[in-house]
Order: sequence, then structure tokens, then C-alpha cells
Amino acid sequence: MKRTAYVLLASAGALSLAACGGSSDVSEDAEADTVEMPADEALEDVTEEPVEDPEANVDDTVSEATATEAADRAEDVAAAAEAAAAAMDEVQE
Repeated sequence: MKRTAYVLLASAGALSLAACGGSSDVSEDAEADTVEMPADEALEDVTEEPVEDPEANVDDTVSEATATEAADRAEDVAAAAEAAAAAMDEVQE
């Protein structure tokens, strides 16, 4: 399992580096006119004013007890995931 994960990680890294290759062709550079014009043209026909949504700005504060409980549950899930990964490694060996 570990070898497969390492091979997949190395492959993903190699593909990422290959995708970041440079180009000296000036025609590939993005210009402000070509990027911004379609959005401006799409909004030309809009004449309506935006409407305020009173429920959009609801102040939902989270209590410290709720945050602590969520953190504890996250730790439990992380521990269970580590145990499952360890069991998979033992099964594959």
C-alpha cells in the first residue's frame, strides 16, 4: 500500500511540474481586454438593482463548548482513520 501511495504521489508531482512548464510565446499571455470584456458584455443588459437578503448576514456565533466538542470529535475521527490505515498496512504485509 505504501509503495503504491509513493508511486502515485511521485507521479502526481511529476505531472504537476510538467504542467508548470514555461512558454516563451508572447501570444499565450493573457491580456486584460480578452479576460474582462466577456464579463462586461454579459452584464450590459442587467438593469435591476440587487436585493438585500436579511437572512444572509445572520450572526451565528459558535460557543466555546460547541467548538471544543467539534474538536474532540475530529480527533476521534482522525484516530479511527489512523487505526484503519494501520490495519490496512498489516493486512497487506
